[in-house]
Amino acid sequence: MKSGDHATTPDTPRHPFLLELGARLKKLRAQRGLTRKALAKEADVSERYLANLEYGIGNASVLVLLQIATALRTTLAELLGDFTTTSPEWLMLRAELERSDESTLKGLRQHLSGLLGSSAPMGAKDQRIALIGLRGAGKSSLGKLLAEDLGFPFIELGREIELLAGCPAHEIQGLYGMNAYRRYERRALEQTISAHEAAVIATSGGLVSDTQSFNLLLSSCHTIWLQATPEDHMRRVREQGDLRPMAASKEAMEDLKSILEGRSAFYSKSDYSVNTSNRPIALAFDELRRIAAVALE
Repeated sequence: MKSGDHATTPDTPRHPFLLELGARLKKLRAQRGLTRKALAKEADVSERYLANLEYGIGNASVLVLLQIATALRTTLAELLGDFTTTSPEWLMLRAELERSDESTLKGLRQHLSGLLGSSAPMGAKDQRIALIGLRGAGKSSLGKLLAEDLGFPFIELGREIELLAGCPAHEIQGLYGMNAYRRYERRALEQTISAHEAAVIATSGGLVSDTQSFNLLLSSCHTIWLQATPEDHMRRVREQGDLRPMAASKEAMEDLKSILEGRSAFYSKSDYSVNTSNRPIALAFDELRRIAAVALE
C-alpha cells in the first residue's frame, strides 16, 4: 500500500475544508498539466488516495500533503489555501491587493518584478516572439512559417531542453521527475534569451506552470497565445502520432479540458492571441504575421 492509502466508503462524511482542499488540488494538478496517475507517481502516493482527496473524502495526512505539494512545485500553505497570513506585512499587503482589479494587479506585478530584479527589465523583449499554448495549438507549424517569413531562427524549447539533458523529454520526466524537467526548461529558456536577440520560440505547453519561467518569458519576449478548442488540440496531437497515456486514456477529453481550463488564466497573460481553430492554416498564419509586425514595431 502506497503512502496515504486508507479505506473509504461512499458514505464517508465530507468536511467543507476537505472539499475546498480537493478543489484546490484538482486545480493545481490541471495547471501543471498532470494526470492523476502522473501526480501519484511523482508524489509517491496512490491514485486512489489522490482521488479521495479531490473528492473531499478522508482525513489527509500533513506529511503526505507535503509530498503532493512538492510534486506540484508549490507550497503546502498554498495547497492548504492561505499563505498570506505568515506576517503582518503579508496581511497588510493582501488587504491592499484584494481591492485591486486584474489590470492593476498585472501592473503591480510587472513593477514589482522590475524592483526585485526577478525578470528582465522593461524594453528587453528585443525581437523575440514566443508562442505559448497547449500541444496541438500550432506552435511548431505556425512558428516555423513565421520564423521563415521574418528571417529569424526558429527554436523549439523542448528540443533545447533535450539537448541540455542529453536525453528525450519523456526520459527526463520518467527518470528524474517533473521538477527536474522544469529546471531544465528554465535553463533552456535563459540560454535561448541570452543567445538570441531575434527569434521565434515555440514553448512547451506547461511552461506557464512555473511562475518564475513564465515571468521571465513575459518580460523577455513578445508573447502570443495560440488558442484552439479542446477537440482540435486532441485531434492534432493524435494526428502527430502522439499516443502517450493521456492521449490514450478513456478520460482524455475530460483531462484535456481540465488542463486547458486551469492554464487559460495564465495563457491569457500573453501580449496577443490568435485563434487557430476552424480556419485554414494560411488564414491563421496571416493573422499571426500581422500581430508579429505590430509587436516588433
